[in-house]
Amino acid sequence: MSAQRDRFRRLFRAGFTTYTAFAVWAEFVHWRSSRRMLGTAPGAAELKSRAGKEAVVVLGYGNRGARANFVNRYRVRAGIRSIDRTSDSVLVLCGGTVHSKVAEAELMERFARDELDYTGRILLESDSRSTWQNVENAIGLIEHADVIKIVSNSPHAEVAREYLWQQRPDLAERLVRADEHRFGEIVPMKIGAALRLLLFRLKERAARVRLSP
Repeated sequence: MSAQRDRFRRLFRAGFTTYTAFAVWAEFVHWRSSRRMLGTAPGAAELKSRAGKEAVVVLGYGNRGARANFVNRYRVRAGIRSIDRTSDSVLVLCGGTVHSKVAEAELMERFARDELDYTGRILLESDSRSTWQNVENAIGLIEHADVIKIVSNSPHAEVAREYLWQQRPDLAERLVRADEHRFGEIVPMKIGAALRLLLFRLKERAARVRLSP
């Protein structure tokens, strides 16, 4: 029994150490992603601190069932807390019918209205089936905004901001940080998102190598 307990303790320590290392790495990845691909136009920083028109874009996640899942509930909460209460703000919820007959955007709206009692203005983009389409289809809903925030997990939001730079660099100049990254929050989800970003970047690099002469 003593040998079994020792083996269990060693395995527990090894597992805890590994999890802690991944958690610290994921926190760094999210912290870094939350600060990347933001607007660089002169005065962009000042736009964040003064009243104006603001669009907070929340990206949906594959959702089965008739209620927003954990990931989408988190993203809606992060979107609402990202709103500047001194601005004329609109919450833009994005996501089509990827895993359900009901669009992700509609499920997120129900959660915001019915469970969080959010009464602010909401616009829905309910046709997209990918992050690229999220951004592309939201453009017409955010063109009016002085400030644009994109909300998801931080690595995913970074990729979406990158897509906006590719599609509409004039709008990307208005990008500022959202409030989706908080230290110690949703750590297991952060680890998964950081790993997905790593795989995404590796695939990008491999694609560039194949296309290079």
